[in-house]
Amino acid sequence: VLHPRSAKLLRALVLSPMLLVAQSQAFQFTSRRWLNLQEYQSKKLMSDYGVRVQRFFVADSANEALQADKRLNAKEIVLKAQILAGGRGKGVFNSGLKGGLAEQMIGYNLATKQTPKGGVKVNKVIVAEALDIARETYLAILMDRSCNGPMLVGSPQGGVDIEELVASNPELIFKEQIGIFEGIKDSQAQRMAENLGFLGPLKNQAADQIKKLYNVFLKVDPSQVEVNPFSETPEGQVVCFDAKINFDDNAEFPQKNIFAMDNKSENEPIENEAARYDLKHIGLDGNIACFVNGAGLAMATCDIIFLNGGKPANFLDLGGSVKEAQVYQAFKLLTADPKVEAILLSIFGGIVNCAIIANGITKACRELELKVPMMVRLEGTNVQEAQSILSSSGLPITSTIDLEDAARKAVDNVSKK
Repeated sequence: VLHPRSAKLLRALVLSPMLLVAQSQAFQFTSRRWLNLQEYQSKKLMSDYGVRVQRFFVADSANEALQADKRLNAKEIVLKAQILAGGRGKGVFNSGLKGGLAEQMIGYNLATKQTPKGGVKVNKVIVAEALDIARETYLAILMDRSCNGPMLVGSPQGGVDIEELVASNPELIFKEQIGIFEGIKDSQAQRMAENLGFLGPLKNQAADQIKKLYNVFLKVDPSQVEVNPFSETPEGQVVCFDAKINFDDNAEFPQKNIFAMDNKSENEPIENEAARYDLKHIGLDGNIACFVNGAGLAMATCDIIFLNGGKPANFLDLGGSVKEAQVYQAFKLLTADPKVEAILLSIFGGIVNCAIIANGITKACRELELKVPMMVRLEGTNVQEAQSILSSSGLPITSTIDLEDAARKAVDNVSKK
């Protein structure tokens, strides 16, 4: 059973929240860089391809928001804080505001169920034309590993947490597998529109919007396009009221302009530093650092530390194409964290050479003068050579039998302090 924190890590490292669509035996060789666009960026991309969204402008000051209001010349406007988190409508600002005025939004932290406790600073807001919503549905297009191609996923119940809906009412989730060569068929778009509950003229309109969203998916190479809610208005229009477009690093080369939109201001500084060396760092709140290669091993390592009575301080994922310099930089990042009282290094050398890891470890330990105990568990390619490098180094490195032994020793070392 996954610990709740490990489930959160899974979301951070694997394809998308919609992996629940299918269980797959496929795996990734590396987990590198993921790009999540802000809502206004996603909506701009959708609008460029003919998808209907609310009229909007983006403001990063109260004065700009006022000017945007005048330019919209709408009967009513809505302000939406731009942070990479859901539940913004129910969030609370540290200005005391619970949704409303730009001067009490921009520059203040917004806390939602998906942000850290202190919230995330809001630097921009969307100023959009307010439209009434008659009915909300959910729609997403994503790469599904079970069919090695795109999957259209929808539900007549939108505006809710889709993961919770899948658990409570799986019969309300509809899927259409899209042929990667044929593309989306008119019959598929019409069927999904009908399953979402669009009737009469709205059915054709919704189907048209679905096909346009698939065109976005085809043209900009994302791993996921999600609209929640995908809604109808009392005036009979189908509108994408929210938008989320995510990318993995495979899209970076053909979509350089989109990746240039990446705003790292919401990242922890250590995450940005790790990304410079093709490392993935996720901060946690314990005191045992986890140094691993691969998302699955990362979750297993965190869980086994918990099961032995400890708490992970973070985990740092090396990925598959490891060089000694990366190992050195990884140790610099881990040892710079004042919370870290022990390091558990767990490497499975399937495509990673354990000897490279061992050389990087010994170099880092000597040059950085490692002050905390380190437990090492290595398995796989060149493991005997790696163990020989570590045992002859004369450094205070504890070799372990297996992952259970490593976790137990790490927790014991921390408990003695």
